[in-house]
Amino acid sequence: MEIYLIRHGIAVERGIYQQDEDRPLTDKGLSKTTRVAKKLAAVGLKFDLILTSPLVRAYQTAEILQQISLSQKIETFKPLAPDGNIQEWLEWLGGKFSINPDSKLAMVGHQPDLGNWAEMLVWGTIKEQIIVKKAGVIGLEILNIDRPLGTSKLFLLTSPKWLI
Repeated sequence: MEIYLIRHGIAVERGIYQQDEDRPLTDKGLSKTTRVAKKLAAVGLKFDLILTSPLVRAYQTAEILQQISLSQKIETFKPLAPDGNIQEWLEWLGGKFSINPDSKLAMVGHQPDLGNWAEMLVWGTIKEQIIVKKAGVIGLEILNIDRPLGTSKLFLLTSPKWLI
């Protein structure tokens, strides 16, 4: 199974909106995220499902992925919000997602959480070394669905400038 951790695109600066979760993507963020999504589609990538943080900027990013035909399904997933818990995702993965070796799952969220989750899946611990740029992508192969922490393989870590 492959998972793609995708950071939301460039959003409006903090402090402009009363609630941080309401900050949308900027015009530049919309444009850059759309170009990244088109590149992913051009290499033939399709997701069985897109899970997204409920924050506006992440949901907008997920919608762009969907509009570029990378998936027909989007689900809001609270653990992808800032400071989300990977254990909740692991429980969801073990109980709700129909898994086969060819499954591809996109998860749209925030930094540092996406980098930390990738480190947990690859090394089994957080080292605070993986940084995902806005509209950047991490690709991981989950080799052992029953025990993914520390057993997964990193096959893609790219910033948007390498995709567009």
